[in-house]
Amino acid sequence: MVLFRLSAAVLLILVTLLLPLCLGIRSFSIIIGGGGDRFGPRLRGFDQFDEAPDYRNGAECPVSSNRDYVSSCDASLVHIAMTLDSEYLRGSMAAVHSVLRHASCPEHVFFHFISAEFDPASPRQLTQLVRSTFPSLNFKVYIFREDTVINLISSSIRLALENPLNYARNYLGDILDQCVDRVIYLDSDVIVVDDIRRLWSTKLTGSRVIGAPEYCHANFTKYFTDSFWSDPLLSRVFASRSPCYFNTGVMVMDLVRWREGNFRRRIENWMELQRKRRIYDLGSLPPFLLVFGGNVEPIDHRWNQHGLGGDNVKGSCRSLHPGPVSLLHWSGKGKPWVRLDAYKSCPLDILWKPYDLYRAKDQSSGFSSSLTSPPALVGYSGY
Repeated sequence: MVLFRLSAAVLLILVTLLLPLCLGIRSFSIIIGGGGDRFGPRLRGFDQFDEAPDYRNGAECPVSSNRDYVSSCDASLVHIAMTLDSEYLRGSMAAVHSVLRHASCPEHVFFHFISAEFDPASPRQLTQLVRSTFPSLNFKVYIFREDTVINLISSSIRLALENPLNYARNYLGDILDQCVDRVIYLDSDVIVVDDIRRLWSTKLTGSRVIGAPEYCHANFTKYFTDSFWSDPLLSRVFASRSPCYFNTGVMVMDLVRWREGNFRRRIENWMELQRKRRIYDLGSLPPFLLVFGGNVEPIDHRWNQHGLGGDNVKGSCRSLHPGPVSLLHWSGKGKPWVRLDAYKSCPLDILWKPYDLYRAKDQSSGFSSSLTSPPALVGYSGY
């Protein structure tokens, strides 16, 4: 792999803290409301989430040796990493609900939540909320030090893409416990409608570090500026590879290879160059394309039906790609919970609604997600 070498200042060492899990409670109110600051809503009124059904393993699932304690180091579990913040909290809770609802062995799923240090909702509040909504969930909350990456972030075509938490995926090898060797990374705006263990079973062949659905028909050149492509030294990074576009919202990651190859530092190198010379416009995605493009384990497209949030400017409605569906992804500007609340929903947003556990305090009636079956998906063959 040809890499462009940069002389860069030494960054602050990533420090992560583990918050102890809180005792489960039946109802926990968290302050979330309208208005907003640069990256998310200000905590104002009291809203809450319904408690999800208690999903349990089927008879075919392996019996745990210690049912009273589940370790984050247990390699027999399906490990999922997601960010958890006040702005996308509603999406994250729906995503977790969807994973559990369709998992053949929900008690064998472990969630690693990454929370921003300075989010309006504290990591402790978020921990309590997750525990009250999913009392039997196996999970751990980690704190992401935003100053780790804040000085590396450059302006993007959409302000939301500059949120430091978008870059937490770059640091999973450092943030998560070192005993976690493998993880599925999921964005907060996804819904899983298949057994997550099928995605977990993806084999990363050869020396590949990540796996993701690739889209080789996409115009790869548009993800970088003319300044990048006109520079013979920079563009040479792809000389020995045949890169395809992939979306970083759904990835299977080998964290052992990630740490050994110091891929976090390789991504940071490109971010540092971007601060000096504008070589891309689209937030956290291009550095991944630069480092991994052409060396990604291809995963079936059914595991990332992305782009349902429209483009990054208008957020217009879009339809499903042809073929079966295992995961729906509202990447782009439009988010289903925002459009539904504004009565400006797109046709596919109704597929997200059955997993929504959010209840406003003054809401006296409405759609009962926990008691309603999700609509059938055209072309889907995974239930």
